[in-house]
Amino acid sequence: MSYRDFITDTTRRCAVVVHRGLWREAPENSLAAIEKAISGGHDVVEIDIRRSADGGLFLLHDDTLERMTGLDQPPEGLSSAVLAGLNLRNRDGGEANALTLERLPSLAEVFDLTRGRIFLHLDVKHREVIPQVIALAKAMGVDQEVDVWASVRDRDDLAFVHDMVLPHDVLFLAKTRLNAIDAAGQIDALLQLSPSACEIYFDDLDQVAALRERVAGTGMALWVNTLDSISCAGFSDTAALADPDAVWGRLIDAGISVIQTDEAASLSSYLTARSA
Repeated sequence: MSYRDFITDTTRRCAVVVHRGLWREAPENSLAAIEKAISGGHDVVEIDIRRSADGGLFLLHDDTLERMTGLDQPPEGLSSAVLAGLNLRNRDGGEANALTLERLPSLAEVFDLTRGRIFLHLDVKHREVIPQVIALAKAMGVDQEVDVWASVRDRDDLAFVHDMVLPHDVLFLAKTRLNAIDAAGQIDALLQLSPSACEIYFDDLDQVAALRERVAGTGMALWVNTLDSISCAGFSDTAALADPDAVWGRLIDAGISVIQTDEAASLSSYLTARSA
């Protein structure tokens, strides 16, 4: 099954997206953390992608390598050879976590690991790198197992997606802020693209209901992050652990069918119990 077929399947249960792999059990964005997400039976794993000085593609969230490797330099200023030799700090990094034997992985290594085993949400940190990421996915035969993500706010965003993403038939995930001043324009742009999935940010569930009504019949899946740092309207992982019905349950009842979380095992257990 392709990622697009999975996302647009209205009969599936809510999809679980693992944020940076299971980083509480291994360094975030590492091969080990991704392998643990696969072993856990989850649906999608989110990874962060940056480009080296010589054009290599590597996994890293931050602008510098300091938190995860102790090296206070941007990855864009270093060669692929240097990046490939860096050891990762455990879990979410920082001085409190020791260096491990896990190395900073290349995107090619990740594609080799995940091919046919799990879908990938590719958070490419610089938009101009997206075409190179798509080219690598196609060359390695995983282009139907990944998505690329971008905000859709204006004509420039629309033109970029139309010219650089859609012609390659890779699943596109739009990002739309229902709580922004220009929300109406963002929604209009979203409706023009009508992607298979949309990540939304909101202030209350009435905004979600209004969007759900407008996209009814398109098959568009609505995606929400319950990560504590970027959650919306109190719908956070921490709140979900205390009362999953009040958070994950209400989101699903409101029409959300994809949830990105740092509590993948708890969300999966909740979904199993909910469907029993």
